[in-house]
Amino acid sequence: MILRALGGSLRVRLTVVFGLMFFVAGAAIFGGALILVGNSMEYTLNLPFTAVQPVPVPPPPDEPLPTDRTTPTAQPAPGRTVLPDGERPAPPESSEPTIRPSEERWGYATSEPVLIDPASRATVLDSMQKNLMAKGGLAVLGVGIVATTSGWLVAGRLLRPLNRITSTAERIAGRTLHRRIDLDEPPGEVKRLADSFDSMLDRLDEAFAGQDRFIANAAHELKTPLAVGRTLVEVAVARPGAPAEVQRLGENLLAVNERHERLIDSLLTLARAESTVTGGLPVDLAAIAGAVVGQAGPAATARGITITVEAGAAPAVGDPVLLEQLVRNLVDNAVKYNRPEGWIRVTTGTDRAGVRITVANTGAVIGTHEIPVLFEPFRRLTDRVGSARGSGLGLSIVRAVARTHNGDATAVPLPDGGLEVTATLPPADGTATGPRASGRRRPAG
Repeated sequence: MILRALGGSLRVRLTVVFGLMFFVAGAAIFGGALILVGNSMEYTLNLPFTAVQPVPVPPPPDEPLPTDRTTPTAQPAPGRTVLPDGERPAPPESSEPTIRPSEERWGYATSEPVLIDPASRATVLDSMQKNLMAKGGLAVLGVGIVATTSGWLVAGRLLRPLNRITSTAERIAGRTLHRRIDLDEPPGEVKRLADSFDSMLDRLDEAFAGQDRFIANAAHELKTPLAVGRTLVEVAVARPGAPAEVQRLGENLLAVNERHERLIDSLLTLARAESTVTGGLPVDLAAIAGAVVGQAGPAATARGITITVEAGAAPAVGDPVLLEQLVRNLVDNAVKYNRPEGWIRVTTGTDRAGVRITVANTGAVIGTHEIPVLFEPFRRLTDRVGSARGSGLGLSIVRAVARTHNGDATAVPLPDGGLEVTATLPPADGTATGPRASGRRRPAG
């Protein structure tokens, strides 16, 4: 529970573990020391004590104790020689130890053994324990702080290879799959992790390269027969003397052929949006929105739809082709699924969430529970297949492109009918990381 409350930082967790381990070990040692010292002191204070005191020793019988040491007429005792001032007699040649003058008059005596009373013994023990606990606790605390700081430094050194792996993975996810970790460390768990990650990147790089080749080949193989069929139909319709039935059939076939071409283009755009791994370029969503609205103007005017543009600065970083397709799909959907004499409002700008473009339009009433269906491929609200108005991939491509650029797309139904779709992208101020490598999430519903 404690480690979970600290968050996801592995360095902080290791530091806390190191610090707790030291404090637990230090507390155990300190507690043991208190018990041992207390037992030793209690044993010592229970022993009997004897007092040693100095006592005077009487002079020899033939030498009276002088009453005035400064009297110069003091006579020596019989058999003794008076020496000049400042001189001492030579020590006698004897095995007996020499007695110094200071010991000639004083000795030592011991008293009877005594015991310390219980009240004094308890006072001494209590004072000793308080002193030991105060100073010992401060010592453990100080050393614990030093040990915890050392644990923080050691944890940072141990996690340095993992930080390198993480930073490399973030750069790879944001830019390209061609970079590798190439960790230069001795063999071990971290080295095996880095090598496994490099091997995974190799396989992913090969898979994405193969997918790009497949998309290019599929575009050629699918669109070439349609182009040939369209040419043959146009030649047959334009032939002199062609019956009216043939011309009507040719027009229908050309319409179906055009729809198939749009469907293939949408599928290829969706596949490209979900597999983009290259770096981005600076783009302005406001400029893209202005150009797309200008191109959609004739179709909107033909249905009596009014388009209003509120273009605010919206600098972003990404693939210009994909971002133009994102805006184009939003505007085309607003025109196709609008009502006659309706309106469309296109707004671009920047806020705390990032760069955004919002397209709102009138139309049929849509329930909130139906919004997730709009972002699924080939899903429509009124007709599933055979729609002349679209292929059911418009908003799927919008969300795929937004998520490829580390953004997202959301939709909100309007109270009086219609829809408001907002695509949000990271701003171009250093926080944007460009199209991501892992943009293969299926459009969620």
